[in-house]
Amino acid sequence: MRVTNKMIMNNASSNINTTKEFVNKRNTQMTSQKKIDKPSDDPVIAVRSLRLSTTLAQVTQYKEKNIPDASQWISVTETALVNMRAIGKDCKEIAVKGSTDTVNSQDDRNTMLKELQQLQKQLFAEGNADYANRTVFTGYRTNSNLTFTEDEPGTIYNITQEFTIEEHMEEKRYYDCNLKIPTTEDELLAPAIKAGDPGYDPNVNKPISDMVQTDYYRIRLAYDKIENLEDEIHIKLNDNGTGMTPPSVVTYKNESDWSKLQGGKNVPDGTIVVIKSTGDMVLANDVAANLKKFDAKLKITYSRAGFSEGELRPEYYYNCVKTEDSLDVHVPVTYTKYIEDADGWNSERKHFDIEYTVAASQTININTEAADVFDSSIYRDVTEMIDAVERTIEAYNKLDALDDMATETQFASDEDQEWIKTWRAAAQKEFDFYNNNMRKLFDTDIGRIDKYYAKISLAITDLGCKKQSLNLTETRVGDQQQTVQSLQSLNDDIDLSQIIIDYTAAYTAYQASLTAAGKLGDSTLLNYI
Repeated sequence: MRVTNKMIMNNASSNINTTKEFVNKRNTQMTSQKKIDKPSDDPVIAVRSLRLSTTLAQVTQYKEKNIPDASQWISVTETALVNMRAIGKDCKEIAVKGSTDTVNSQDDRNTMLKELQQLQKQLFAEGNADYANRTVFTGYRTNSNLTFTEDEPGTIYNITQEFTIEEHMEEKRYYDCNLKIPTTEDELLAPAIKAGDPGYDPNVNKPISDMVQTDYYRIRLAYDKIENLEDEIHIKLNDNGTGMTPPSVVTYKNESDWSKLQGGKNVPDGTIVVIKSTGDMVLANDVAANLKKFDAKLKITYSRAGFSEGELRPEYYYNCVKTEDSLDVHVPVTYTKYIEDADGWNSERKHFDIEYTVAASQTININTEAADVFDSSIYRDVTEMIDAVERTIEAYNKLDALDDMATETQFASDEDQEWIKTWRAAAQKEFDFYNNNMRKLFDTDIGRIDKYYAKISLAITDLGCKKQSLNLTETRVGDQQQTVQSLQSLNDDIDLSQIIIDYTAAYTAYQASLTAAGKLGDSTLLNYI
């Protein structure tokens, strides 16, 4: 084949361009330290690089974002529960002290009262604990507080509660006494005037009130100071329960009305007495026996108007409807905590879980719902402890008042002194009843607080297990991140020392091609004539 000078020059130019491309490629690789600059350079490396980059991005998200965020959430929740457990421990210490003979003076009782009042205020403050402005105990409604953060007198809820007899029915002592300490001689001697005597007034000359105790079973609602109540309390018996006559329901505003209108704190057979002020459903003896016999469930709907700062919001515990709200015009609002069956009874509780993806195909539930750990029972128990101490303090103050009367000159007559002794005996009986009730109540509450304590401790242990699992996952994901980074580096990166050698070789070849082409340009036909 005939080779012309033009062909030689074209081949030389092509060789120069080829070597220049190699120099450019090696220079780009040396600068970026990557094997390819665009997918067309090597499609296999490009596809593998995309897959490894996606995997590394996911693993990095787990390692640097999801796992730390989940761990911090759990830590905030754990801290709040530890603080609540400490408050429960303080309540138990007071209950232990109040159940023994160590509390004898009025100063001791006043100190105990102040401690209980302060602990009650702190009780659910931890329930509003938040992480990055997200409340940790309210499920996925993280923008709402668990408790009322201020008094809301204009807020009204219709609340539906269900109770099991085995879990919620308990014995309760009720006391009836209207002992009003006299302050004048006429009041002191008023009981001495009998019917038929001159100046007798049945509204004034009443006998000295005597303390009376009645014991009944009661079921305590989640809230006190309730308003309207459905006329019927729904009762569900077990399979063997047939033919039980539904009890009648009688509602009283407070225990004083109950005593006044019922002729004492008595519950007639076949009746359930509901005390609005305390939220107690007091069961007649026959009703309690039948409900216990048939292992019954009860359902009651009532309204509560006005909530105080620190009280739990009903929507996190019960099916309820907010009918009025002093702070929000968007009412009514229906909240569903339990899914009801065809007969309208709770069949399944709805859970509002927050799950984090912490590894490939691995999620963890990071939130602890308040309903799983604590409810208003402990708040109601502390309220009853406070009431018991206050009644004991008040009864002791009556004794002090009568002792002071005995030293006053206006009551120096023998008759006055005898009547002061009579009044004091009644006041002493009242104090003995209330003091004994306080000790028995505190003794019972020790066991209740232990149950609350155990429940919170179990939740803290569960959080500890989640934390340990997160730590193991974090270690595994960290190892996976390093592995993927190594694979990506092996796939994408080029060895720097090798690329320098390759670049030097390519540049040398380029310079050689230029030199050779230059010499070809100097040669003509005249060189051979």
